[in-house]
Amino acid sequence: MATDASAVEAPEAYEELVSEIERVNAVDSASEILSWDQQVMMPEGGTPARSKQLSTLSSLSHELLVDGPVGDLLDDLDEASLTDEQQAVVREVRRQYIRAERVPRELVEEISEATSEALGAWESARENDDFEEFAPHLERLVDLKRQYAEHIDPDADPYAVLFADYEPWLPLSQAESILDELRETLVPLIEEIRASDADLAVDAFEGTYDTDTQEELSREVLELLNYDFSRGRLDVSTHPFTSGNQFDCRVTTRFDENDPIGALTSTIHEFGHAYYTLGLPDEAFGSPLGDHRNLSVHESQSRLWENHVGRSEAFWELLLPKFTEAFPEAEGLSTRDAYDAANQVYDENFIRVEADELTYHLHIIVRFEIERELIGGELAVDEVPQRWNELYEEYLGITPPSDAMGCLQDIHWSHGSFGYFPTYSLGSVMAAQLYDAASDEIDDLESKIETGEFEPLGEWLREHIHQHGQRYKTNELVVEATGEEFTAAAFVDYVTDKYGELYDL
Repeated sequence: MATDASAVEAPEAYEELVSEIERVNAVDSASEILSWDQQVMMPEGGTPARSKQLSTLSSLSHELLVDGPVGDLLDDLDEASLTDEQQAVVREVRRQYIRAERVPRELVEEISEATSEALGAWESARENDDFEEFAPHLERLVDLKRQYAEHIDPDADPYAVLFADYEPWLPLSQAESILDELRETLVPLIEEIRASDADLAVDAFEGTYDTDTQEELSREVLELLNYDFSRGRLDVSTHPFTSGNQFDCRVTTRFDENDPIGALTSTIHEFGHAYYTLGLPDEAFGSPLGDHRNLSVHESQSRLWENHVGRSEAFWELLLPKFTEAFPEAEGLSTRDAYDAANQVYDENFIRVEADELTYHLHIIVRFEIERELIGGELAVDEVPQRWNELYEEYLGITPPSDAMGCLQDIHWSHGSFGYFPTYSLGSVMAAQLYDAASDEIDDLESKIETGEFEPLGEWLREHIHQHGQRYKTNELVVEATGEEFTAAAFVDYVTDKYGELYDL
């Protein structure tokens, strides 16, 4: 009888649980909008008030999750008879609850306030090329995040605990194995490319390109790719990012008058993030079934659109007439020239977001290794610039000329986002595997891209990735979508073939 009773009661307890977690996520959504505003539109003097606002909302979210009925409802559902989707929701909420319940509210508030203050310090330090200005904030955040990890699991590697905030269902050991394979593949491949005599049209886009016109073209590209402007917008920020939910997902980019390709690839990258978010089920908004799986999967969507679509020869066949219409000075440029320029591997590149498709991952591996050393206590904050430069010399053969172009280049440490960076490369690896699977199922996908038919690829991603929300764990989702385990094999084949052809290797 007890079993039957729990089965009958389960739906009511489940509905109550979903209602509670929707309230938590509503507060988190409000925080995200305030954070977006801080990075895009807020007056420069607004930081003190915004820090308090974000800290209060962070604390409120924590209270709703930990001090409300969520824990009791999870207990009620322990032996309940649930559908697979309901079990997935309970699994995700339980994981979120356990981690939050172990972290004191005071620490949550302190981390929120510290990150809000660190953002302004990072922006100033980067502008002034002054690491010492940011160092105290970084030191404070490293300490706070160590405390955070200690509360969640005192027996675990603290970096693994932090990594699980962004990639909860992929073991750090699997991530490290993939990153090791990337380093072992890319370092010698890049050396071969630099030694190659291939004559690519690397200067095809040399010149000055009006940034207002670049913005108009970026909007046209977003429309071409089927971005829903009724649920989104395009703005400019120091560091391109995407923010929002399936009803309101906003993208930002940045423009450089000397680099029109950088703005286009950045915009397409952020489109991939937004397209995923906008493809999540409307009816599941606020629950795990209406939320993205994790950052590796999110990054797989942005990197798939940026690299496998936006850097393809087929896409440039489509885009070039629009580009030359916007910039008549580029008249006479061939598709192959544009493709060469969009895919060149730079001899010297210090900035991750401006990096080519290959050296990009070595930027990530450098930061990943430094993060591990910082959180593990093997590296002091004041040693970061020197360590950064050493690793750049070892992996890329270059030394950044300044900290602004080195360890201060990315915003993530000001957010306290240790463990975030590996998801960029993991997402690229996953993108190659997903694109391979999509290509096998969609007839002549390259021709469809060339003629601007993006619906088949978009629908494939909606069906195999977006609609599932957090129903599956990471490895399960990859198998569900591709029929194969998540590995680096497809990515290694992709870059070896593509760059072998480009550089006559």
